Amino acid sequence: MSTAAVSARRSGQVLADLLPSSRVRDVALVAGGAVLTGVAAQIAVPVPGSPVPVTGQTFAALLVGTSLGAGRGLLSLALYALVGMAGVPWFAEGGSGTGAPSLGYVFGMLLAATVVGALARRGADRSVLRTAGTMLLGEAIIYAVGVPYLALAADMSLTAAIAAGLTPFLIGDALKAALAMGVLPAAWKLAGER
Repeated sequence: MSTAAVSARRSGQVLADLLPSSRVRDVALVAGGAVLTGVAAQIAVPVPGSPVPVTGQTFAALLVGTSLGAGRGLLSLALYALVGMAGVPWFAEGGSGTGAPSLGYVFGMLLAATVVGALARRGADRSVLRTAGTMLLGEAIIYAVGVPYLALAADMSLTAAIAAGLTPFLIGDALKAALAMGVLPAAWKLAGER
């Protein structure tokens, strides 16, 4: 098969599609993505004056979405959210349930994983610049849901919620995007794709 034919065949794929296809694979990927997000949420650094810590959770959610694609990414983050809301302590800092003011960020991750997964199917994770744009869009989606939820849940003004739930995280999110800019295109290169 020619290189052009392989590239055309793989242009609508995400990294997970490079593994042999089966329902068992898909279930394992969805469950693994949920577990990865839960474990990454435990990497948490409190932010003074904010009920929301800096975590690895957003990076994991976006990585899950781009690696698994929109459908599996959505299912994986939905599993993560449902199990956490049911009581498993794998939200940020070992939290669980439905009462945390940061739960809106988890809901934002559901939407963000779906969007970045759809973009990854269109090749948005195969170059440094496209990956950067994809990750920044995903993070913007998380904030678009999480910050207003924080304002409502914590009885804050929107300005206060932006100050507590967005501004302190911008540098960390830029670093997470930079990490993704290296990891995802490199994974495609290792797989023999560009």
